[in-house]
Amino acid sequence: MDSFQKPIDLKLWLNADLIQQQNLLKRQFTAIFEEVGSAFSQKELQQISQKSRGVKLSKGNDLLGFPYQVLDLIRDFDLMSGANIRILNWFGNGIYTTVYLGKNRKNPIHELISSGFSFGLSTNQWDYADLILNKNLTDSAPEITGTKLEFYHWIKKVEPTPNPTSLQEGLTNELKKILDILRLS
Repeated sequence: MDSFQKPIDLKLWLNADLIQQQNLLKRQFTAIFEEVGSAFSQKELQQISQKSRGVKLSKGNDLLGFPYQVLDLIRDFDLMSGANIRILNWFGNGIYTTVYLGKNRKNPIHELISSGFSFGLSTNQWDYADLILNKNLTDSAPEITGTKLEFYHWIKKVEPTPNPTSLQEGLTNELKKILDILRLS
């Protein structure tokens, strides 16, 4: 029996408290991400990529069955020279910071590893199931150097705090560190 043939859970559907709690969480994270994004000017982002398209907050309801929010900085996804910094808030799975770099950019392996990032080994930069759930990652500099991927993709789990201001400040500081690493590369 497929999931569409199972009885509809009307009790869950009518659980207004649960739905309101989830919507409050979404609004709280949206407000935090808007504050984080507004901390970075286009001029700062263009220091990393002249093709920067700024900051964008996106939301969806079904990343493998879970709602998600994405804050992108730079938004230059060119396979050769692009750069992007992303915060992924994947409900039920966690918050992650990712760094995408085109294959002709310098890959700051040691700097990102020492900052707690792991290198993604997935051939699809958007395959979060493979990267996060399957942990298709490495911290081995020789393995990273030997990869033949068409891009560099780094990922780091963020340990959130329940205090919105502390979380916003922590995420902002994390992104500033990444921008500093990329500026020096």
